Amino acid sequence: MEIDGSASNSRVISVPTGVSAFDAASWNGIAIDSTCGGYGTCKKCKVKITSGDVPVAKLDMRAFTQAEISAGWRLACLVRTTTDVSIEVPPLTTRPKAATVGVGRQVILRPAVQKRYVELEEPTLHDQRTDIVRVLDAIDDIEATFSLAAMRELPTILRAAHFKVTAVFIDQELIAIEPGDTTGLRYGIAYDLGTTTVVATLLDLNSGTPLAVKSMLNKQQPFGADVITRISATMLDSTALARLRKLAQETLAQLTQEVCDEAKIDPKNVYEVALAGNATMTQLLLGIDPEPLGVAPFIMASADYPDVDATELGLELHPQAKALILPSLGAYVGGDIIAGALASGMDRDKRLRLFIDVGTNCEIILGDGEKILATAAPAGPAFEAASIKCGVRAAAGAIETVKIVEGELVVGTIEDGPAIGICGSGLVDACAVLVQVGLLDHSGKFVSEETATEISPILASRLREREGERVFVLTWGAEIGDLTDCVFLTQRDVRELQFAKAAIATGWALLLEEFEVEERDIQQVLLAGSFGSYLSPSSAIKIGLVPKISVMRIVSAGNVAGEGAKMVLLSAQERHGANALLEEIDYVELSDRQDFNDKFVERLAFPK
Repeated sequence: MEIDGSASNSRVISVPTGVSAFDAASWNGIAIDSTCGGYGTCKKCKVKITSGDVPVAKLDMRAFTQAEISAGWRLACLVRTTTDVSIEVPPLTTRPKAATVGVGRQVILRPAVQKRYVELEEPTLHDQRTDIVRVLDAIDDIEATFSLAAMRELPTILRAAHFKVTAVFIDQELIAIEPGDTTGLRYGIAYDLGTTTVVATLLDLNSGTPLAVKSMLNKQQPFGADVITRISATMLDSTALARLRKLAQETLAQLTQEVCDEAKIDPKNVYEVALAGNATMTQLLLGIDPEPLGVAPFIMASADYPDVDATELGLELHPQAKALILPSLGAYVGGDIIAGALASGMDRDKRLRLFIDVGTNCEIILGDGEKILATAAPAGPAFEAASIKCGVRAAAGAIETVKIVEGELVVGTIEDGPAIGICGSGLVDACAVLVQVGLLDHSGKFVSEETATEISPILASRLREREGERVFVLTWGAEIGDLTDCVFLTQRDVRELQFAKAAIATGWALLLEEFEVEERDIQQVLLAGSFGSYLSPSSAIKIGLVPKISVMRIVSAGNVAGEGAKMVLLSAQERHGANALLEEIDYVELSDRQDFNDKFVERLAFPK
């Protein structure tokens, strides 16, 4: 089997008969797009057979047009190796559009990493204090302990530096001695380890200033778009946990190198990192079996974690660098949400506020500074556009906005490139405007041709039949009316969005009920995460994703998980605040609610 992953990544691979092209590529480091993990349900793993005989599967017939099949397009998970074949893999978007900053609070700058420069008197026969006592006697503001690693280097460095050295502490532990005055070099890195996107921010711990920020697609992507498919992978394959851990480590290591290169700093001067991730991502990174997270009663290995060496995350920083893992409230309300609650001050603001982190698994918090409730809603992959026929990640060419201007449809794409598909924010916009003009009724069904023509003859021409399916065309092919290579919305796509938004709306509706308040009482809605950053508040209201309140009360909070991770690096006080949130937030389990299904059905329709 020859697989061409890019212009510079073509290789010949030998695999046993019957292995899928998807697995063969994955095993050899060639990423093929997929959201189901190679199980034949998402129809995203599209590859082109350039030589060799590969039969057409039934699923191929649903995923491709006849012209595409004739051109050699197949689903990689269905291509089984029986003879030599050559396969071309479309380039995978590894840098999806992502929020890298978010709503945060000012903190008192007091990082756990501290440095003290001292000029010591050299030992004499009259002053035979030990080296460690000599150092610690000169530092009177830290009740210090010391590590064996620091002791190993202490005698040599003290004498080579003529007893002019910098002592490095994390909390109260002396972890290193450095020659000369290095107090100006003190860095940390905050990570938001998302299921889809990972963000790294390099911080100057002396000033609290971000020096560089980078994001990229989580390299675990070939194992599926959501935590459930990745948990399933570990249950079905005994080697999957180690592979998933390695991919997470590689993602963090690459981002680490990139932020250090951009800021022109030596990674050896990074002494501490903080990581905010959901419970599954965290356990996979640490090599902890995630299976109990995926089956009732959904039990974590631990809510919080002991001190972790940064080497456990696959990072090459200072040899004694530490990693702080933010604690998780539950299996589906993880450290990223604790970080977000910390950054947005859910325990401080006295207004009634609703925090929604929109994603495959949607986390929701409702609080007024005194009482705080949280839950998780299984939204599914619609907002990541994973289950959408023309869905793509938020990258160049993805439709991200849809509007009606003077009766005409106007779409906006990321970087203004030619439309290649539709991402989550575009999907919400499209459904919102179609409901608004009346081409989608409130049950979510496309109206008849006659009704559409009465409402808008111009837009009605975009309602077409494509391969026996009724669709709404967002962009045409080479010319108006050309359905080849067009981007369109199907009836099934609309249903997927309805299921996702109904799950979320049911979640916050039940929290309001528990709180004994009404929608109108909410004073602010925070839309968190990358998707929340680019989602139109008015569209979110129109489809019923968020409460029907003034659009001015809806705030795009951005990457608050990353902001929370930055805060705990910059302030030891905020670390205590993160742990305190575990005690202050009460978790509401939706699967225990007998009325969940009824309320879910009620929320399926688009609001009138």
